[in-house]
Amino acid sequence: MKGGAPSTPAVTAVRTEQDARRSEEEQRDVSVVPADVLPGGVLAAEETTADEAELAPRARLWPSLVAVYRAQLSRARVARIPLLFVATFQSIGIMILMRGVVDGGGEAQAVVAGSAVLVVAFVALNLLAQYFGQLRGSGGLDHYATLPVPPAAVVLGAAGAYASFTVPGTVVTAVFGCLLFGLPLTHLWVLVAVIPLAGAALAGLGAALGLLAPRPELATLLGQLGMSAALLLGVLPADRMPEVVRLARDLLPSTYGVEAFARTFGERPDWAFVLGDLAVCGAVGVVSLAVATWAYRRAAVR
Repeated sequence: MKGGAPSTPAVTAVRTEQDARRSEEEQRDVSVVPADVLPGGVLAAEETTADEAELAPRARLWPSLVAVYRAQLSRARVARIPLLFVATFQSIGIMILMRGVVDGGGEAQAVVAGSAVLVVAFVALNLLAQYFGQLRGSGGLDHYATLPVPPAAVVLGAAGAYASFTVPGTVVTAVFGCLLFGLPLTHLWVLVAVIPLAGAALAGLGAALGLLAPRPELATLLGQLGMSAALLLGVLPADRMPEVVRLARDLLPSTYGVEAFARTFGERPDWAFVLGDLAVCGAVGVVSLAVATWAYRRAAVR
């Protein structure tokens, strides 16, 4: 060969060993570089992820509740207003029918108070049970499950939106009933407490019925049965009911709102009893909304 020594197997082996040592030394030199200084390193990526997780805002109950309430209010504004007129006219028609049977006194007070709260029961109990039943049957709960909002915000927001539609109909029914039966209008301001407390109790019950019902048709049936119970046990005077029916009446959440409103028609209302009835109604509302929240979580994970 020109200009070099002949290539033998021994020389080739020596060169291969030298190349291997040189590659090992280069790998050692590279391995001493800390991984966290590399822009694409694993530690850098972990630190970036941790920083982003710390900076990500958490969903709070009150802002989520307001957002769900506004969304439900704007969505149900067009669809539920005709039903609100139906609920109001239904309660006014019942009072006109009862006018031929009841002359006045405590029975008239019970009829007017029960008819006013019946508007709340029609919307907050019946319609809300139908809404959550259809939402569960159509898979609409999957949409709310993907939102970064607490389950309580979904239930409270929908319940508050439906209960808000009852305010005009309840006031109109109460005023018409007072004029029809000759009752005083002095203490109608107590509706400011009766409507939200009775609405919370009935809305929680309606939402629980809709979420626990296995089928939308059954949820609609349960909502209508609940409204019928509020009609029969709330509008009819309690003095004419059997003892067993009175016991069932005490178990109905809207009864305490009816009792609180009916007590204000007297010449000298006993405000201690009024506040007691409102307190019971509020406690029942908290329990029913808690049950509805549990039912929502149970239905959302299935």
